[in-house]
Amino acid sequence: MTTRTRAQAILEQLAGPAAVLRDDQWTAIEALVVQRRRALVVQRTGWGKSAVYFIAAKLLREQGRGATVIVSPLLALMRNQVAAAQRAGVHAATINSGNVTEWDDIHRRIAAGELDVLLVSPERLNNPEFRDSVLPALAADAGLVVVDEAHCVSDWGHDFRPDYRRIRTLVAELGADVPVLATTATANDRVVDDVATQLGVGAADRTDLSGGADTLVLRGGLDRESLRLSVVQIASAAQRVAWIAAHLDSFEGSGIIYTLTVSGARDLAALLRDMGHTVAAYTGATDPAEREQLEADLLANRVKALVATSALGMGFDKPDLGFVIHLGAPSSPISYYQQV
Repeated sequence: MTTRTRAQAILEQLAGPAAVLRDDQWTAIEALVVQRRRALVVQRTGWGKSAVYFIAAKLLREQGRGATVIVSPLLALMRNQVAAAQRAGVHAATINSGNVTEWDDIHRRIAAGELDVLLVSPERLNNPEFRDSVLPALAADAGLVVVDEAHCVSDWGHDFRPDYRRIRTLVAELGADVPVLATTATANDRVVDDVATQLGVGAADRTDLSGGADTLVLRGGLDRESLRLSVVQIASAAQRVAWIAAHLDSFEGSGIIYTLTVSGARDLAALLRDMGHTVAAYTGATDPAEREQLEADLLANRVKALVATSALGMGFDKPDLGFVIHLGAPSSPISYYQQV
């Protein structure tokens, strides 16, 4: 069986028998698994970036290589990814602020070689114990390192995160033939150049099977045929809230209402509940266990909407999401696109 045929079989496990591997997906997988290259994939949400790294992780494990380490910034996204990995027969676990009681067992499973994929929140990279005790072993034995939402690496990115600074060091200390994949849906030319350069750190000394140390960049368009964008121009904040309350039930399905602040999300959710709407607030201040329950409620359409800050987003996987409303303009067009 060829590597591409096996990749197609894993994709069908992951996404169903009708799924077909895209040419650019295979190009990325081949670069990682066969050529051991470093790659940056900039493709719209829904294109299948996670399929690339789960398939690559599975193929590398079948070759006897170590677990894949994925740096991922959001708990909601991590939970989606662990569930997706399981569908493809990939054994995955996550280390983040919401599952502290499980860390020791996960560390044991890593040491025993029982995990194919470990998802790590970026703040873990700056935790002294993890950084000094766990991370070096992971970097030495990793089959693949993935940086999800890679625009967070760049000072020029719309969502730069200081915790991501450690990634440059992690990449530089990797073994000679450990491939690296960075993925994002939103990056302009300057961010693409910056991230590609950072991925190349430490690569010049490698025996590069591709014949060079340059980062492979695969970049597609942002258009989504399934999206319809519109603006409702309303002068006052009170009138905007009243418009949402009056029209919420007319929208098909369940959705997300984004606010700019935690207090804004809480206040709007309380007001809408008082008016008879089934909604809940979801913010960075929400308890992790409650966040998980709210995500499940949205996925199962038990709520009409989650009133959320940007703590919810960046890959949250709900194919039948009906609508997204922004109460207040996001900080940039890129942030707006990221959330829709």
